[in-house]
Amino acid sequence: MRCAAPRTAPHRTAPNPWRGQERHRLYKGADAPGAFRVSSGTGQGHSDHRLRRAVDQDGARDLSGTDDRPLDPVLEADLESFPENPKDIDELRSKYLGRKGQVAALFALMGQATPEERPTLGKDLNILKQDLINQFDEKVASLAATQQIAEDESIDLSLPGKTPRIGSIHILEQTLSEIKDIFKSIGFHVAYGPEVEDEFHNFTALNIPEHHPARDMQDTFFIDPTTVLRTHTSNGQIHLMENEDPPIRYIVPGRVYRNEAIGYKSYCLFHQVEGIYINENVSFGQLKGCLEFFVRQMFGPNKKMRFRPSYFPFTEPSAEVDIWDDERQEWMEILGCGMVDPAVLDNVGYDSKKWHGYAFGMGVERIAMLKHKINDIRLFYNGDVRFLEQFS
Repeated sequence: MRCAAPRTAPHRTAPNPWRGQERHRLYKGADAPGAFRVSSGTGQGHSDHRLRRAVDQDGARDLSGTDDRPLDPVLEADLESFPENPKDIDELRSKYLGRKGQVAALFALMGQATPEERPTLGKDLNILKQDLINQFDEKVASLAATQQIAEDESIDLSLPGKTPRIGSIHILEQTLSEIKDIFKSIGFHVAYGPEVEDEFHNFTALNIPEHHPARDMQDTFFIDPTTVLRTHTSNGQIHLMENEDPPIRYIVPGRVYRNEAIGYKSYCLFHQVEGIYINENVSFGQLKGCLEFFVRQMFGPNKKMRFRPSYFPFTEPSAEVDIWDDERQEWMEILGCGMVDPAVLDNVGYDSKKWHGYAFGMGVERIAMLKHKINDIRLFYNGDVRFLEQFS
């Protein structure tokens, strides 16, 4: 093996690993024939560094300016058996090109080379690094192309295509639309009210006194001491009566909020539909006829129902409507109703001696649960596609 002659360097006491017997295995294996010399560019000897293999039949030859030189067998084997797993590819790239890889180790030795050797060695190392980058990029691109071809060939174009999933209207929106259609068919108009409301429209105007439990914070979400998230859509009725002269006939659908514990039959928000009819000579019999029509349209012509006396601050007399549940074999309440209390009419400026009316309110979730045999109100809000697809 040929070695460069030692040089006299009084200022350098440590051996120079870039000269003499120093070898690096990125290019050319240890068992390759001959020595590998990279010209220092000064004519003052040669570095025996194994960056590239450029061996002919006669043994060693100068490597300066030679680019078509084969890689070290270990590196060649790594590239030949190039991994397909992205993690393994990253590990192999780091082995050679990472911060602590073999190429970085070579660059770290540059400081031990003589000033005359550094330009040539730096050039060769940069060529080596770029060659490795190109090799990796080509391998990755080739692997991606092969995988794409395999994927394309695995597609049977004769098979029918996949049917795209099409969204549907939420079951609560379906139920609400059905309720609105029923009441619009008998002359009701649809109006909407604000969800953030002041105490007057949500409580006081509806004859709910200050000491009423509904005004407590454990039942109502307060924005500030005089502003709440509405607890019912009856506030919309007050706005309508304040802005329109009688007669009026409206339903007011929308979201309402209650400070309640979440369970299978209660939730912190739900949907209501409130109805109001104000005219002269309105009777409780008209209210019964209206709601009997609704129940039979919604649940079927043979559905049994009953009116049961009840109490609400804003109606007098008041009642609740129950329907018979064949599955549970019991009566189930679906809505509350009654004749509008004269105090409510006075609060909005109507002449309670001339004008009379009835009002009713129902929960959309309750109607949907009874009609479709749903036993947990939380199913409407958890976004489970398996549940929602049953009503598409």
